[in-house]
Amino acid sequence: MVETEFPNAQKGEVEFCTLGMFIIDDIEFGGSRPDVKNVLGGAASYAVVGARLVAGSRHGRAVSWIVDVGSDFPPETLAVIKSWGTDCVIREDLSRLTTRAWNGYHPDEKRDFKYLTPKLRLEPSMLSDTQVWSRTFHMVCSPARCISIVHDILQRREQLREAGQAPSTEHALERPIFVWEPVPDLCTPEEQGKFLEANRVVDVVSPNHMELGMMFDQPGWTVESEESQALVQMIINAGIGPNGDGCMVIRAGKEGSYAYSRDQKLWLPAYHQPNTSGATAVLDPTGAGNSFLGALAQGMVTAGREPFDIIESTLSPSESWKQAMDNWGQRRDVLGALICATVAAGFVVEQIGVPQISVDNGKEMWNQTEFAERVRLYTQRLFKTLQESPQRHLLTN
Repeated sequence: MVETEFPNAQKGEVEFCTLGMFIIDDIEFGGSRPDVKNVLGGAASYAVVGARLVAGSRHGRAVSWIVDVGSDFPPETLAVIKSWGTDCVIREDLSRLTTRAWNGYHPDEKRDFKYLTPKLRLEPSMLSDTQVWSRTFHMVCSPARCISIVHDILQRREQLREAGQAPSTEHALERPIFVWEPVPDLCTPEEQGKFLEANRVVDVVSPNHMELGMMFDQPGWTVESEESQALVQMIINAGIGPNGDGCMVIRAGKEGSYAYSRDQKLWLPAYHQPNTSGATAVLDPTGAGNSFLGALAQGMVTAGREPFDIIESTLSPSESWKQAMDNWGQRRDVLGALICATVAAGFVVEQIGVPQISVDNGKEMWNQTEFAERVRLYTQRLFKTLQESPQRHLLTN
């Protein structure tokens, strides 16, 4: 196996690292539009796009990941990856095929998924010493594997620390943030116990509304349902995070997202809303959830940079938002990160595959738009609806 890294991040510099896999996707839309093949995808690619959108070009190499390249790897895909300017470790093994998968969509946004070639799962032992000191980690896996990954990363950091090989940065003394996306095909009633156990070792757990319903033998989670609300309360009471101060973020597709902590609730609408004719800019939801969580993780350690300055300046006049920030306390970083995550997912659904990056007059553009500008537009809309009906967003009676 040949391993290359570009551009090279320094120890202590990495802010986001995903253990998601790189996959080449084939996508079928059930006849609603033409099927496509050879799409750059997988949880890793989309999560990295989300994190990279939030990090910006200046901090691009703070976003780190591993790409496994087989003998059939499309060369044009490598050019796209390089254009992002992330800390990407390319592992080339010409004796195997690149991991490939099939995605099939139903009209209700339910997705079927299967691998077309043998998958190569990433293990914590495969992370470089630089990656293992990341400030945040993103995982897409079963509950049991989630527990194992968190344990192995923390253990490896402790071993490096004891060997005097920890970076000198202040955050190296802190526990990293773990964001967990339960793998859809194991969102089953049989996994309930392990799910609750895994929640206690992560900072954010994020199933989507369909997966949460499936796991607890419900047709689907909805905010209007008393049964769904009771389910949320049970999960929160069982504990999220080592200190019980973590949160659950339910991704609800076109309905947006719902965040719940021990004491607080928040609803944020999706970036793209239907126009008066009912049409939207949404073309393909593949990868939107991964990008949402990559952006969320990165956003939790990005305070003080441009997107957060925009969020603060736009929403600070709102008494409801200030109250929400105070109420979320030490987890207030989640609120701005959720806005960034919502905006990032909005880029991903506008085309089949990843959004297009370019530079215009020295400014980084994604789909011909600056990320920060979309954050501005979204927070301006949010400010307006917060003023009109704060209880809708803060989920109060």
